[in-house]
Amino acid sequence: MDEGVTRPAEIFGMHVFDKAAMKERLPEDVYRRLMTAVEGDGKLDGSIADYVAAAMKEWALSKGATHYTHWFQPRTEVTAERHMAFLNLDGEGHPIHTFSGKELIQSEPDASSFPSGGMRNTFEARGYCTWDPSSPAFIVLSHKGGTLCIPSVFISYDGTPLDMKTPLLKSIGAIQERAMRLLKLFGNRTVRSVDVTIGAEQEYFLVDEEKARRRPDIELCRRTLIGAPSPKAQAVEAHYLGAIHPRVLAFMEDVERDMYRLGQVLITRHNEVAPGQFEFAPVLSEANQGCDQNQMLMEVMRKMARRHHFQLLLHEKPFASVNGSGKHLNVSLRDSEGRNLLKPTSNPRRNVQFLSFIASFLLGVSRHGGLLRASIASAGNSYRLGGHEAPPAIMSVYVGSQIDRALNGLAQGLNEDMTAKGSIDLGLDRLPTLNRDVSDRNRTSPIAFTGNKWEFRGVGAPQALGGPLTVMLAAWSEGIERFCTALESRLIGGADVADAALAVIKDAWEESANVRFEGNGYDAAWIEEAKRRGLPVCRNTVEALDQYLSREHRDLLANLGIMTDREIVAYHEVRLEQYNETMLTEIGVLRAMMFEGVLPAISKQLACEAGALSALPVELRAHIAPWEKNLKRLAEIKCGILEKLEMLDAVAGSVKDGDAHAAAKTLAGDGASLMESIRADSDEAERLIAKELWPYPTYTDMFRIEDFKL
Repeated sequence: MDEGVTRPAEIFGMHVFDKAAMKERLPEDVYRRLMTAVEGDGKLDGSIADYVAAAMKEWALSKGATHYTHWFQPRTEVTAERHMAFLNLDGEGHPIHTFSGKELIQSEPDASSFPSGGMRNTFEARGYCTWDPSSPAFIVLSHKGGTLCIPSVFISYDGTPLDMKTPLLKSIGAIQERAMRLLKLFGNRTVRSVDVTIGAEQEYFLVDEEKARRRPDIELCRRTLIGAPSPKAQAVEAHYLGAIHPRVLAFMEDVERDMYRLGQVLITRHNEVAPGQFEFAPVLSEANQGCDQNQMLMEVMRKMARRHHFQLLLHEKPFASVNGSGKHLNVSLRDSEGRNLLKPTSNPRRNVQFLSFIASFLLGVSRHGGLLRASIASAGNSYRLGGHEAPPAIMSVYVGSQIDRALNGLAQGLNEDMTAKGSIDLGLDRLPTLNRDVSDRNRTSPIAFTGNKWEFRGVGAPQALGGPLTVMLAAWSEGIERFCTALESRLIGGADVADAALAVIKDAWEESANVRFEGNGYDAAWIEEAKRRGLPVCRNTVEALDQYLSREHRDLLANLGIMTDREIVAYHEVRLEQYNETMLTEIGVLRAMMFEGVLPAISKQLACEAGALSALPVELRAHIAPWEKNLKRLAEIKCGILEKLEMLDAVAGSVKDGDAHAAAKTLAGDGASLMESIRADSDEAERLIAKELWPYPTYTDMFRIEDFKL
């Protein structure tokens, strides 16, 4: 490290109004009352708002901020903000900096342009942002100042949530309450609270900016709608965990330093499997803050990619024939004494509590796997799930061989040491013996227990974490509630809590057999097996989204107080509208690329070949049959593309003003099928056309190693 480079610890959290900054700048009594709200022990005391606002303003100004914004997460998967200046004029026209408690607690952005799923009329424009004190404010610097971002919820005039954060906070509260109930049944009297902790492994692609600009599909859709596979592709690509090239490393380092300032540690950075694909992984943090930090991370990555002349692709499947990008969501529970409730111990009896939380999760997923599938359904994820190392679209759970053995053996007693790792001796004197983990990794499972946490692998790279995490916690909450009720009924007669819990665990294990799967999720036989088990097998995004409307899933969210029945129906409508907008955009871009680039290129190749063929001397015409066959095939491709584009235009025209659900079914069926067929024709044409005539950078062009070097 150069002497002039600042150490990460010296800048960590410097742009976050965290507890340390609050304690330094607030009166002791105000700080104490604010912490009550921050830690979820009570509502925010409005009388302290002016003190907090004044301290926050002075802190922000000292860091160079000139504006503030209530930073919220509408149901668009991205964040939203409206900047307001601290600078104002007093009664005599003199400049002053102002920021009141009222301005801190609430702002009023126009809600009419955000999706609501019919929850309000367009003319009902008023919406409110309300400060969420449980997630700290932070500063985003710009070239000439900075903006104080205040994490907030977003609601309509009548109090209806219009964002991703409000349901998330309710789901966190639901599982905290039920986890405490279970701990108390086990005799835990000193634990005051339980937190949800998360960490999302963020995968992404980088493409050279100059090449990306020459691809309308990448610029407008963030994925390639056409493109023949590179001859090299990833089958023989030594990219995974390879040496990080200098240009990419410089990008990564800049992202990391910005995130250090924003209070997040990115503990891992590495090359992923596909060429041009990479990953960041953070340290686990409290769930609400972790969701906010992932949104910050994606925005910082976009900014730094532009700075390093890359195009950042957070799409689930930007390139066909290579791996897509996910956001593996790791989730655990931590009590107020710092114990991970999903970490097994060496004491078999103490593991009963651990196994109770495992069994509760399985109960939840066995009933609500369809809702988990809906939570990750999108136009982009439909291309990713089930192929190239992505998890299958059928929701199943892998617990690992050790827990599987332990719970299958409950009838013989719980004698398995849940922490026994074993060892691997490499037989080399110079190298140490390796510890073997409690569970192996099943990469074909969408949900897996990985030793001390659950890993939900189905989440797509661009997704806001709030949606899938809300559903995951809701299902788990119901599982814990059912477990507690069953346990309490067994304790009425004075049974030992461990013995009673083991009996409930055994019942839960048997009930959840339908969703537990230790095998190969890519095997075609698994689809038929899943159907026999009664698991939802959704053929496309629309069928997956319809799981929101299942009575069982609606009752889950409503009974836990996470979303009302009306809100669930509206959210389903929003997701359908997003799907339709994405598909129609892609249809429009694909059409333009055909008429502006591919079809003219085919014509040029045909003209060139026909001219060369006609100029061929008679004595050389004896063996031209393959040549003529090639020309004929190119002509057939062009005519086929034109016919299919006409059909695709008809599909797009038929859904413009119709019912969102009917439109989505049409687009997921005929629309998607025609797009794939046109792509196949275009990709075949690419392989038959001279490089200098092809209008767009190819996969080989975009995967060039030289683009990632300085």
